[in-house]
Amino acid sequence: MKYRGLIMVVSLFLMPFLMMAQDHATYKIWETIPNTLKVDIGQEHRALNALGELERVSNVSEPTLEVFLPKRVDPSSAAVLICPGGGYAHLAIDKEGYKLAKWFNSIGIAAMVLKYRLPNQAMADKKNGPLQDAQQAIRFIRSHAKQWNIDQAKVGVMGFSAGGHLAASLSTMYDNPTYRDKLASLSARPDFSILIYPVISMEDDFTHKGSQENLLGKKASKALKRSFSPNTLVDAKTPPAFLVHATDDKAVPVENSLLYYKALKKSDVSTEIHIYKDGGHGFGMGNTVTNKQWTAALKYWLEANEILSNEKIYLFSYFKSNGEDGLHYAYSTDGFTWQALKGDNSFLTPHIGKEKLMRDPCIIKGGDGKYHMVWTCGWTEKGIGYASSMDLIHWSDQQYVPVMEHEENARNSWAPELTYDHESGTYMIYWATTIKGAYPATASSEENGYNHRIYYTTTKDFKTFSKTALLYEPGFNVIDASILYDNGRYIMFLKDETRVPAAKNIRIAYSDNLTGPYSQASAPITGDYWAEGPTSLKIDDLRIVYFDKYIDKQYGGVQSTDLIHWIDISDKLDFPKGMRHGSVLELSSQEFFKNFIPYMD
Repeated sequence: MKYRGLIMVVSLFLMPFLMMAQDHATYKIWETIPNTLKVDIGQEHRALNALGELERVSNVSEPTLEVFLPKRVDPSSAAVLICPGGGYAHLAIDKEGYKLAKWFNSIGIAAMVLKYRLPNQAMADKKNGPLQDAQQAIRFIRSHAKQWNIDQAKVGVMGFSAGGHLAASLSTMYDNPTYRDKLASLSARPDFSILIYPVISMEDDFTHKGSQENLLGKKASKALKRSFSPNTLVDAKTPPAFLVHATDDKAVPVENSLLYYKALKKSDVSTEIHIYKDGGHGFGMGNTVTNKQWTAALKYWLEANEILSNEKIYLFSYFKSNGEDGLHYAYSTDGFTWQALKGDNSFLTPHIGKEKLMRDPCIIKGGDGKYHMVWTCGWTEKGIGYASSMDLIHWSDQQYVPVMEHEENARNSWAPELTYDHESGTYMIYWATTIKGAYPATASSEENGYNHRIYYTTTKDFKTFSKTALLYEPGFNVIDASILYDNGRYIMFLKDETRVPAAKNIRIAYSDNLTGPYSQASAPITGDYWAEGPTSLKIDDLRIVYFDKYIDKQYGGVQSTDLIHWIDISDKLDFPKGMRHGSVLELSSQEFFKNFIPYMD
């Protein structure tokens, strides 16, 4: 199953790929319910929790499918049919249904909760009633694949406890002709299965007695019990499976999952099993520190099996006006069209420095898994701002880092950036400063006499810092350095700030080491306009450098495949109005949608 295409979510003509927030919808899956007798079993029983929310249902006679679509759905999206457990006597539809549906939506997967019939007196054949509903549900999902933007080759099934037995039965008995219907020509085979503390065996040694008797009756023969034990039905066509169980499960012994795992392995079917020390039965999304991890393990499994895409979303951090209101974000799926988040309102308000500004925000992801941000906190500050975050939304307390306080003649600390050295685990912070009287050969009376060079400090913990040192002296007024590692060397994009004669362009320098020395600056890579604040993104073999065309009050860009020949693409870029100098960051689509769905317009 190969994921094809980026998730297109950024412009109006791409909106068919985007389904904004909606309530879930409920569908009847049968026009005529098969396998029914004219017996009145009464109304469906619905149990509510203390908050008045539906917790479980029983006495189900009319099956339905509750469809939960994520806010972002693309034509390659997977879907999961969820079968709640309950011993074939009731359905734990909240804990083992709705909660999982919402979790799947949070990672971009459509989820459908099946309220399936439970064996009752209104069925002519009790043992096949739930399976009929599961087969029909898979076919119903595939019949609506286009409407729901679902890939028909990525429709799986998930089941808990007795619902796990139903999911495993569907995975091994999908071809059984249990009914006639116009959808019967569609495949009922799941493309993958997720089985959480499942009942697998109906044979006496390891079965869950309540599930066995409710489905097959109290007098079922050994042959019937075996024929409804999915571990005995596995073959090479059985879909891949992900299994979770607790060792101390007293209701459904862990041997159930082991039996299915061994059967899959024997038939060379891809499978993965997670067995936790404790948790008992019915722990849903987790009730101990360890077994709460199974959803994270499932996400990785879905990605590894190309069920869940791990495509990239690009995030631009920037400021507006003078930086008074703080941090802004825009996102893109292609690097060309950018959409502001949160209505182009601030995500973080600055609180440090005399002027309390947040200009030139630079964000990177560090080796500790955190996002680290530095910014210009004022026009005449001798320090910079710093904060960290795990999710780019909630930030630590803002910290003032006095990078030039030791230098009496320092006039400023502008446009700080961060680069992380993975080998040493060290962060280098670098910025532009003018020191009065330094570098007189390039001094000018223009623009308040600023004459910058690039300085740096290093840190591993953002608590202790190395002594500030000179990083780059190219022989001209230089600001806005941005350094990245690519193909075995460090590349510095920088602005030649020379005023007389005016340069105001972007150039490149190279080094084998993060802290230099860096080469002489290249010829300009930007055109006949003033540019500043370069930040770079690599998409496949294409290197894009974005910059602020501040005189023209718009953002621009150039692109190259070899860092030598550059093409101006400013007319192909679409950015939020009023966007100023910032930095670009690459995120997985799952991480982006997990954190930013509430802020998408």
